[in-house]
Amino acid sequence: MKKWTVAAFRAAKGKQKLGCCTAYDACFARLADEAGVPCVLVGDSMGMTMLGYGTTLPVKMEETLSATAAVARAVKEALVVADMPFGSYQCGDDAAMANAVACLKAGADAVKLEGGATVCGLIRRMTEAGIPVLAHVGMMPQSVNAYGGFKKQGKTREEAAKVLADAKAVEAAGAFAVTLECVPSELAAEITAALAIPTIGIGAGPVCDAQWLVMHDLLGLNEGHVPAFVKQYAHLAADAKQAFAAYVAEVASGAFPPA
Repeated sequence: MKKWTVAAFRAAKGKQKLGCCTAYDACFARLADEAGVPCVLVGDSMGMTMLGYGTTLPVKMEETLSATAAVARAVKEALVVADMPFGSYQCGDDAAMANAVACLKAGADAVKLEGGATVCGLIRRMTEAGIPVLAHVGMMPQSVNAYGGFKKQGKTREEAAKVLADAKAVEAAGAFAVTLECVPSELAAEITAALAIPTIGIGAGPVCDAQWLVMHDLLGLNEGHVPAFVKQYAHLAADAKQAFAAYVAEVASGAFPPA
């Protein structure tokens, strides 16, 4: 398999459904890449999965760049997308451009940012400068304070029309794909049919051209609340705790290390 490029990812629409996931370090990025995951997102979800924050909002640009560099060093075939953290592109277009350039210099193939019509000027400027952009509409975690929580979007006719308009706007601005997060499956199907670029669903039903899953959800590393749309393909948290406990017990008993 050749290296996944932005052009190849876009060209897969209508030909191949793509299962994509997050990764935040070299170890798991290498495993995902070797398993054939076509696109790895260095998500700002690291705030909750890796850094212990309650939301994505506290993630810093420096943390994103460090994680992106680690993932990029490990990946040989997957497309690497860096999620621009909150504040890295809301702070003015010049600063946003500098931050996006830093993501590519760290090893990302593209950047992802949240927003519809309001960020189209920035998307256009980035793409014209040679920075591929993966857009994100629907429920946008960086707007959690505006929503009053993580709430599904597009449920009313007015909301649905806005999400559709935002998706069309980011496509027109030059985004090579768009994430649809937590929108009704009927709306996701309508958007997928209306766009020439791939849609990547997360909690948006089965009709999207591709899917995201957070690595920790996919592998069963999270304990506690798991979103209803998630399928856990392993239960590594239980396995890890069992291994840690066995190690502690063997050291305590003298069984490890052997004489």
